[in-house]
Amino acid sequence: MDAYKLLAKRIGLVGLTNLLVSFSGIILLPILTKNIPVQDYGIWAQIVITLGLVPEFVMLGLQRAMHRFVPSIKTKENLQELVYSFLIFVLFTSLTISILIYIFSGIIASALFDNQILIVKILSIIVLIESLNAFLKNYFRATQQVKIHSILQFTKTSLKIFFVVLFVLNNGGIIGAISGLLISSSLVFFITILTVIYQINIKIPSFINIKKYLKYGLPLIPGSLSKWIIDASDRYLIGFFLGTTFVGYYNPGYALGDILKIFFIPLNFMLPMVLSKHYDEHEIDEVKNLLSYTSKYFFAVTIPSVFGLSLLSKPILRILSTPDIASQAYIITPFVALSILLYGTFEIFKKVILLEKKTKIDAKIWVIAAILNLVLNIILIPLIGIIAAALTTLLSFTISLVIVSYYSLKILKFNMNFKFILKSILASIIMSLLIFILNPSGILNLIFTICVCAISYFVILILLNGFDKKELKFFKNLINPKI
Repeated sequence: MDAYKLLAKRIGLVGLTNLLVSFSGIILLPILTKNIPVQDYGIWAQIVITLGLVPEFVMLGLQRAMHRFVPSIKTKENLQELVYSFLIFVLFTSLTISILIYIFSGIIASALFDNQILIVKILSIIVLIESLNAFLKNYFRATQQVKIHSILQFTKTSLKIFFVVLFVLNNGGIIGAISGLLISSSLVFFITILTVIYQINIKIPSFINIKKYLKYGLPLIPGSLSKWIIDASDRYLIGFFLGTTFVGYYNPGYALGDILKIFFIPLNFMLPMVLSKHYDEHEIDEVKNLLSYTSKYFFAVTIPSVFGLSLLSKPILRILSTPDIASQAYIITPFVALSILLYGTFEIFKKVILLEKKTKIDAKIWVIAAILNLVLNIILIPLIGIIAAALTTLLSFTISLVIVSYYSLKILKFNMNFKFILKSILASIIMSLLIFILNPSGILNLIFTICVCAISYFVILILLNGFDKKELKFFKNLINPKI
């Protein structure tokens, strides 16, 4: 139980940090939508999804190889070799991509950024810095330095919010917003690289076993790219077919539903290393228990959140953006929220495949889903508008979950808590009736409704025996400051 308690506390720390990270888009939403034109907000959305794509691509899957192999490294010399050989590869690939973006800035700006060439040139520099930041933060994740990782994440997000808000509120517009990104990313890079050097010093690598690591990581690139196609390419296609104004309408609704990632990002942060350790030591029962506990508590918080966000999306968006944007965006949120629930479940099943090092299966699943998503978006967005993108995202995550669960359960079966899922859905339906009765409008009424519904949901779930005595005791001990 001590191991579970340590894992839970680490997940809790990461979760608190990711509350700020995940809510940064929501915090910036009213600042941006109420101070810059909706088409410029659409450009901002394109910038954000580009920075979500490129670093993942240029890391060559090495960040996941680091998660898989670092927990087994015993000496500082071997750790130096791995980290610096990976870092040089990432530096080379990210610099190449950054230069290409700069060279072709005119073409890229014409297609996706409303002919704003300067924005694309600044973006090319941010791409380089963010790629290195993304890799370096995975060093702290792989070595399970949760506090340092959380501090860096908190610092990065706080600086981004500060500088973006500072420049936008001083009439900097979209150029000011992206300049704020550049400054905050640069500051965090210098802090992070100095911390890594302080911990393990500098070493010129000899690239020992790099083929082994690339063999593990490279097959994950198609999967990462395909996931991005499902998760974010809709903004590119909306911008291409309908213009950046419609991206500005679509993105707030998407961002609101996407908040639910806060519930599985902490799990994704810690589980790969913990599961790998138990699996490599042939402690299969521990692996099964961890996967079962993870799925249960993920469902416990995510299922009611899907119901709540779906019903409250319009009044929330009216507060966070403008009435014009809210009237277009609110319908997107339910589809995205449900998609995130399916995606989080997918990630739990995927851990089994990664433990067996069957990364090609993961890649194939995402490629199939991405092709379907891309084709349907190209056909449907010009016909029925932004709702098409939300529908195809939901369909793609559904197909991905069905396929990954099939392969995962052939390798390792664990308790998915189906009875608990039904109880959670029932409690969420009863909770939803309260939303209809209260019918909130205005920020104070919304906060009151959310608090009442959250308390009601968990009370109902406990009355339905959703948690056994051992689990309730575990949580009581977990929050006991004496332990």
